[in-house]
Amino acid sequence: MYDFAHCIGDAIEGVTHSICTLEFQDNRRIYDWTLENLDRFNKPDRPHQYEFSRLNLEYATTSKRKLKLLIDNNYVTDWNDPRMPTISGLRRRGYTPASIRDFSERIGVSKVNSLTDISILESSIRDDLNTNAPRSMAVIEPVKLVIENYPKEKVESISAPNHPQNEEMGNRKIPFSREIFIDKADFQEIAPNNKFKRLAIDKEVRLRNAYVIKATRVEKDKEGNISTIFCTYDPETLGKNPADGRKVKGVIHFVESSKAIKAKFKIYDRLFLDANPSKFEDMSLVINPNSLTIKHGYVEQNLQDAEIQKAYQFEREGYFCRDNSDTDLVFNKTVGLRDTWNQ
Repeated sequence: MYDFAHCIGDAIEGVTHSICTLEFQDNRRIYDWTLENLDRFNKPDRPHQYEFSRLNLEYATTSKRKLKLLIDNNYVTDWNDPRMPTISGLRRRGYTPASIRDFSERIGVSKVNSLTDISILESSIRDDLNTNAPRSMAVIEPVKLVIENYPKEKVESISAPNHPQNEEMGNRKIPFSREIFIDKADFQEIAPNNKFKRLAIDKEVRLRNAYVIKATRVEKDKEGNISTIFCTYDPETLGKNPADGRKVKGVIHFVESSKAIKAKFKIYDRLFLDANPSKFEDMSLVINPNSLTIKHGYVEQNLQDAEIQKAYQFEREGYFCRDNSDTDLVFNKTVGLRDTWNQ
């Protein structure tokens, strides 16, 4: 009955080009035969069927039947789960209409069944957001840092650009004080090698948009984890290099502690462990158990009222947007700053 409904429905609705995927190629003969043998529809401007290959993304499936199984078995939350390759899922994750159009233009139309590299999709959204997303700072795995020679009660306001390549986006004010949060990954007690550009004991780095600091010692909890990093700062290095000419190569981001806003971060990885999960009838065999990781950290004060689904580049972390299904401050990671799929 579908073969009759398809062509007759197209004709009644005035469809000129009936676009189908390759599995309907054999159905085209009955599509044409039906319309040619019905006097009402056997006209020069009657519909014609054209076929193209289905979009098959690596590490994803576009089969609605299989996507529904993922929902029914609680591997994802719903059709708009940011791990889903649905329009609602992509939107909630932070993909823009412009990026999806660009992706479609990049891959083009083909009659050859193939797997499309997901890095092409990520490149499209990365190029779009690099131009349009304002910058901000977020510490996803925080550790406290105390600048011992900074005045105890002082909280100063530092100007930072909203976009380093677009002056029209203006500047924002970020607070700075004696106590800040940095990311745990940006510190090691002993630098592993000379190429290490982050903070270590007796090593200097620049805080993004702020001063040069030097780590001196650490404090640890009962389990041996670093709870506080102690540093000194060079007060003459705000917006300029050290006066004595010494080179400081590393730059790390931070959030000032007294004005920091608590936030939850949802970090997404590929949903499947196999590049072509559709070849498995039971796709649960290749579900990635670590497709979602939740972190608790801090963002700048000016993100307390961040717009729902507005894109931001969290400097040195990636592109994020505020989630649309939670009253708390939750940010979904859209994509990293660079392609890490093949690393």
